[in-house]
Amino acid sequence: MVSVNLGVLHYVLDHIYCTILHRTKIGTPFFSKGWGGTNLELLERMVNQLFPNAASLAWPPAVIKPAWKTKWETNNACLKECSFATPCEEELVHALPPESRTARVAFLVPKSVPAEKMACVVHLAGTGDHTFERRLRLGAPLLKQNIATMVLESPYYGNRRPIMQRGSKLLCVSDLLLLGKATIDESRSLLHWLEAEAGFSKTGICGLSMGGVHAAMVGALHPTPVATLPFLAPHSAVVPFCEGLYQHVTAWDALKEDASHPLVKCNGEVTLEQVKEKLRSVLSLTDVTKFPVPKDPNAVIFVAATDDGYIPKHSVLELQKAWPGSEVRWVTGGHVSSFFLHGDAFRKAIVDGLNRLSWRKASP
Repeated sequence: MVSVNLGVLHYVLDHIYCTILHRTKIGTPFFSKGWGGTNLELLERMVNQLFPNAASLAWPPAVIKPAWKTKWETNNACLKECSFATPCEEELVHALPPESRTARVAFLVPKSVPAEKMACVVHLAGTGDHTFERRLRLGAPLLKQNIATMVLESPYYGNRRPIMQRGSKLLCVSDLLLLGKATIDESRSLLHWLEAEAGFSKTGICGLSMGGVHAAMVGALHPTPVATLPFLAPHSAVVPFCEGLYQHVTAWDALKEDASHPLVKCNGEVTLEQVKEKLRSVLSLTDVTKFPVPKDPNAVIFVAATDDGYIPKHSVLELQKAWPGSEVRWVTGGHVSSFFLHGDAFRKAIVDGLNRLSWRKASP
């Protein structure tokens, strides 16, 4: 009985957190400016073209030349930062707001260890994670095991947030897809730099919540084995926005009234159900089960929460089913409490995922 009550408490905590953070009348809801017009049409076309060709996606990706600046260093570690122009296709760059066109990265590495004897994991942002600090704290203890941490600032977040956007509330549906596509392209270029230029022998990609979805996509598209570590992540954005708590903080009226993406009218008007079905259709483009199976599914470890108010269990299990050989680990808690209470479980998954990879041989 105690465990049941604790489970309910974790689930309720997620709802309380969502209410305080998102459902108050102080801020705007998600997608208050509608669908995104031509930007949404562009993204739908690009993603639909991706699925049939994902397995043969061009490699290497766009090359980046990061110029690192040291922020601080100790006897054992060094924190560097850099920025670079997003390596997305030109059409996509023009669709991004100007503030989001420059990527920013933090890089925490052990000192006096050759790159070929180190691993590095790229950490992607969850919803609301606008800074480097949270993910650096997650990765910092791994320095003792010669695992470096690279943290990418998401488009639309932090210094890359559009001036008209309040907090994490994306203004248009197209912004969510643009954020994801740019994150994927930037992550692929960073992994390529780590392997081909910096000489790391093992690499991984991880993220919490939204970042976990993006990490799963990147891991699926990588042409060689990479540790893929989605934490507290659904298999698709449909889950939080159409089935979970975010459906209560979505601007349904704005989507209903936005003529830039016309919907078929029923008896002279667009119904709420039609709008919800259209959003479900658009966000189904983010369904990771449509992506290829990663090259080494054994190095895919999902960490999910038993009483997650944002991400239901069936969503996690759908992705595991689509990727035979992957592993799901359950932690006791909800979406919010698990982030604060189970850092050790996330770090262990990172270590175990990397340990399941072979060391890459250095080029002669």
